[in-house]
Amino acid sequence: MYNRADPSLFDVLAIDDSLPMDKEAARCWLANLNHPLRLTVMHVCRLGATITLCTAYFLKRLFPFQFSAHRALQATICWFMKWVVTPEANYIILRHFWTESNIINFVIANSANSKVPPAELYPREIDDFMKQTFIDHDIVLFNALHDLGSVAKEDWPIPLEKLDFSLMRDIDFEFETHKRKFTQVVDFETAHELFKALFCVLLKASEYERSINSLQFDQSLAIRAARITGHAEIAALAGNTYPMFLVGPLHLSQRFVLHGLFTEHLHEYLILLKESQEKAKLAAPI
Repeated sequence: MYNRADPSLFDVLAIDDSLPMDKEAARCWLANLNHPLRLTVMHVCRLGATITLCTAYFLKRLFPFQFSAHRALQATICWFMKWVVTPEANYIILRHFWTESNIINFVIANSANSKVPPAELYPREIDDFMKQTFIDHDIVLFNALHDLGSVAKEDWPIPLEKLDFSLMRDIDFEFETHKRKFTQVVDFETAHELFKALFCVLLKASEYERSINSLQFDQSLAIRAARITGHAEIAALAGNTYPMFLVGPLHLSQRFVLHGLFTEHLHEYLILLKESQEKAKLAAPI
């Protein structure tokens, strides 16, 4: 029961929907935010993990040769998710590929250059990450923004009844968050802290640079979506901003979480617009 004299942060987070989010996604996010490891171990882990990451980041640029091990990276990610990470965190990660692909595809469908190849990253289970990789996740975004080109030629905003949601897919993959191995105890943020240095080590310096700076394009997607719909408040959803401000490995975990939250909020915003469009069509006189 809500305690008015001693209100809980998580009680308020659970009821505040001013930033829209799918109910199951919100439940999983809150479960991870309130996870005992996140509230304790993660903050100790973050210091050591950041030092290790910064060292790896420096050495990868110091070596005269570059190497990567994409398959080993993805195999390690899949094992880690299956055996160590909580089902709620795994659900969030799987959903993220769907939400970002849908956002990119919405922007493509409602742009002048709507023939740009749509995003096709829709993993249905953890093993799909062996083929639909985190590297592909960044490449798809970069290619889409490059192919879409300048916004100067766009005829935005588009009236609600003419918005094109046809390239967005319903998130319908089956994933049971109540089934877990006894070893699956690590929350979303702690898992990222434990894994972020290995991610740097197993990628080329240029690949890692692209990965960590891809987060800054959240603002570009938000601005395009805001102009397409005519809803200026969408632009305020992006926490990672200014793509020309190139970033390093510091504060990476925080920006990674902001990226995940941004895609969830924007995706739900678009879903609500789609539902409004469908209701308006049903209510329109024949």
